[in-house]
Amino acid sequence: MTERVVIIGSGPAGWSAAIYAARANLNPLLFEGAVTEENRVNGTLPLGQLSLTTEVENYAGFPAGRLDVFIKSAIADDRLPYMPPLAEEQHAVTGPELMELMRQQARNFGTRIVTDDVVSVDLSGRPLQIVSSEGMTLATHALIVATGARANYLGLPSEEAFKNRGVSACAICDGALPRFRNRPLVVVGGGDSAVEEASYLTKFASVVHLVHRRDQLRASRIMQQRAADDPKIDIVWNHVVDEVLGNDREGVTSVRLKSTVDQSTRELPCGGMFLAVGHTPNTTFLRGQLEMTPKGYIRWTRPFRTVTSVEGVFAAGDVADDYYRQAITSAGTGCMAALDAERYLAEKGLE
Repeated sequence: MTERVVIIGSGPAGWSAAIYAARANLNPLLFEGAVTEENRVNGTLPLGQLSLTTEVENYAGFPAGRLDVFIKSAIADDRLPYMPPLAEEQHAVTGPELMELMRQQARNFGTRIVTDDVVSVDLSGRPLQIVSSEGMTLATHALIVATGARANYLGLPSEEAFKNRGVSACAICDGALPRFRNRPLVVVGGGDSAVEEASYLTKFASVVHLVHRRDQLRASRIMQQRAADDPKIDIVWNHVVDEVLGNDREGVTSVRLKSTVDQSTRELPCGGMFLAVGHTPNTTFLRGQLEMTPKGYIRWTRPFRTVTSVEGVFAAGDVADDYYRQAITSAGTGCMAALDAERYLAEKGLE
C-alpha cells in the first residue's frame, strides 16, 4: 500500500501539517522521531525544539490561566505521565504542554504516529521511498519534511546542565521570562542574529553583554552600528565562554570568560546566557536529494509555496526557515504544506 502523505517531524510545523492533512481525509502518517540518548544530546527528541523551552507567552490563543484543568481534559491519559507536572495555578502554557496539545489534536483527527527516526529516503522515483531506523519501509505519493533545525551550542557540560535554567538559544522565546528581567544577560555570537538577540533582550535586561571571540562583529554594518549605539549593550571583545556558573536555586549566576588574546579568564555576573551561534537544519537523512540554500536549509522553489526541487516533496517549519524561526510561523507553514500536498495529490488524481 502506498501512503498518500507522510510527514517527517513533530514540531509545530509537523503537527499543523498533520491536522490539516487529516481533516482533508488524507490519512497522514507522521514520524515523530525516536526517544534515544543520541537524539537527546542532539536536541532532536520528539516534539521539537519547543519541548525544550519553558513558558511560551507569544503563541496566539494561549493566555495565562488555569491550563492544568484544560490539559487534563484534553490530553489522553496515556500521555500525561510523559509530561512535566502541571502547575495548579495561573501560568502561561509551557513548550511541552503546547506540543502535547498539538500532538493530541492531530491524533483526534486520525493521524497515525510512528515513534521512530527516518534514516533515509529515495526521492528519485515514484512513489517516494522512506526507511526508518527500525527497518520500516514504506512508499508515499507526497512527503512533507518538517524536521526543524537544532540550535548550535558551545558544547560545555555546564551549559548543558543549565539549559532551561538560564541558558537559552532563543531570546524571543524566553527573554521576557521573569528570571531574566532587570538582570545582566550574556549573548554569545557576532553575527546579525546575535545583535538582534541582544537588541531584543535590552527590553528586559539591565544590561546585555555581547560576547564575541574576535575584535570585530561579523554582523552587517547597520547591525554593528545598532549594537554600538545602544547604551544597554556592552560588547565584550576577544573572549569566549569557558564555563557557565550557577546553582540549583538560582540557575545561572555568571559565566567565566577566557580571552582569545592572552588566555586570561574573568567572571562576568549574569542572570542568563543566550546562544546566537547559528542553527543546523536537520536534513542529513535527505543526503542532498533536495536543493538547499547556501546555509543548508531546504529551498522553496516557488514564492509563497512550500514546494521543493522534487515534485511531491514539501518543506515546512525551521528546516526551510532561517529567518523567523518561531513556533507560530512554523505552524503556519505546516498548514501551507498540507494544503500544497492536498492540491498536488488532487492534480495527480491520488487523493
